[in-house]
Amino acid sequence: MAVSIGMKAAATLALMAQLSACGGGGPRPELPAAGFVGAKEAPSDEYVIGPLDQLNIFVWRNPEISTKVQVRPDGRITTPLINDMPAVGKTPAMLADDLKLALSEYIKDPIVSVIVENFSGTFSQQIRVVGATEKPASLPYRANMSILDAMIAVGGLNEFAAGNRARLVRYDPQSGKQQEFKLRLADLLKNGDTSANVRLEPGDVIIIPQSMF
Repeated sequence: MAVSIGMKAAATLALMAQLSACGGGGPRPELPAAGFVGAKEAPSDEYVIGPLDQLNIFVWRNPEISTKVQVRPDGRITTPLINDMPAVGKTPAMLADDLKLALSEYIKDPIVSVIVENFSGTFSQQIRVVGATEKPASLPYRANMSILDAMIAVGGLNEFAAGNRARLVRYDPQSGKQQEFKLRLADLLKNGDTSANVRLEPGDVIIIPQSMF
């Protein structure tokens, strides 16, 4: 157990160091404020299956083939009649189409549906919070998620946190680059400053440094 904890701590420190190196020395911009509750809820992009997701696979009129299965850490699943089907990186509809094609060798015109029951998601869909918080964690992204939602999930700042020196690292798939933004977590959580609440996007990393004093 001590070795496992030490490995996790080392991995967290390595991630923080890597992200710090990518940030550059210039001032970080701030993101626009987000409301605590959106005026209009909107769906996010289609969900992409990740390792350890729990899937319910239903094959119409074939209950003996229908099954519940967990995606393995290697990103594959095994179901009745099908071994080692890649699942990670696909939407449920895409996986259903692949299963339908594979089952067509055994069943005429199979009708397949895939429902994700327990979500983990890929790393690109998770929100990771590291540094001076009560419980650093990777959180499944939810549509319309804000920084306040993420901080509630990890128990807020710890007593040593420099919340107003926190930063958000976001990957831009169009440019292929990372960008850092300034966060004012102390203003939000301790002073109730609603303008410090910002909207999150899938894959965001929140880094919270410790105070030097």
